[in-house]
Amino acid sequence: MKFKEIIVFTDGACSGNPGRGGWASIIAYPGGEIQELGSGFDQTTNNQMELMGPIKALKNIKEGTTEIIIYTDSVYVIRGITQWIWGWRQKGWKTGEGGEVANKAQWQDLFDLVYRKFSSSSPAATGASGAESPKGSKSKTLVRFQFVRGHKGVPGNERCDEIAVGFTKGRWVDLYQGPLLQYPVAIYDIPEDEPLPEIKAKVEKKVAFSYLSYLSGVVYRHSDWGSCERRVKGQSGAKFKKAMSSEDEGKILSEWGLSTSTPIKE
Repeated sequence: MKFKEIIVFTDGACSGNPGRGGWASIIAYPGGEIQELGSGFDQTTNNQMELMGPIKALKNIKEGTTEIIIYTDSVYVIRGITQWIWGWRQKGWKTGEGGEVANKAQWQDLFDLVYRKFSSSSPAATGASGAESPKGSKSKTLVRFQFVRGHKGVPGNERCDEIAVGFTKGRWVDLYQGPLLQYPVAIYDIPEDEPLPEIKAKVEKKVAFSYLSYLSGVVYRHSDWGSCERRVKGQSGAKFKKAMSSEDEGKILSEWGLSTSTPIKE
């Protein structure tokens, strides 16, 4: 069995976010050699550890003309290095909202490795999630990022997770370096390529207009849930509900069998 590409699996983990973290990489060379890498950090974040995996792997691989395929379960890493990074660089490392790009130093390191250390004037297969140089550039990177779902039994991903998690717990991890034939992980059991999932947009939590409580025939309006809870907690027959607008308050009064013109005390 011969492979032309360098196959890399990476992963990151964090116990707490921020908290104690660990990263891992497995490099499988075409010549039949395996190199496991990994380490831990006392205070870091999960995203920083996810970035550290490919950074450390690419730093350990010598420059050449061999294509490198990096398998990671981090959508953040793939979208960042193949899509978002061009806008960040053009805007002086600012986000679309004008804030500072998180983990700037790691992104700069990864950019230099992917688009400078491993670039070629000859086309490289980049695939759906491949990293490609900016429009107008004659060179393309030799590095391709491929998404793999975590915790789905993919041997390379599972071993990286084991290494990274081990470092988050402060355990000694025995990192393998040697021939493929003696490596206990079926590193070349790779699933078919699948599309990169979309990152779910954060849904902004709506702020309540008020909290209404009804007890002993009297309705109170509270500005926060804590004061509302203190009035009704343990009280038999008490009613309470969150209102999102003044109109919503009227609907709640109706639900309670009260007139919409019922006085509401502050």
